[in-house]
Amino acid sequence: MEFILMLVIGGLIGWLAGLIVGKDIPGGIVGNIIAGIIGSWLGSALFDPFGPAIAGFSIIPSLIGAIVLVFLLTLLMKMMRKAS
Repeated sequence: MEFILMLVIGGLIGWLAGLIVGKDIPGGIVGNIIAGIIGSWLGSALFDPFGPAIAGFSIIPSLIGAIVLVFLLTLLMKMMRKAS
């Protein structure tokens, strides 16, 4: 049950990051989950865990990390399209 909750929270964090940045994450729901989980790891590496935590995710650092990840992904994809 904890694994399913982790996937749901990761997906919500990835979805919110995409909304804040204003870009769609490639891969749909799976992309949102991956961005949320990797963004959580990135946010935890950059910042100490603070704020509310759900299913092992500190929400604020996770969201910040996911926003950075989505921004970098969209920037990288834009550069790759220009190079082609």
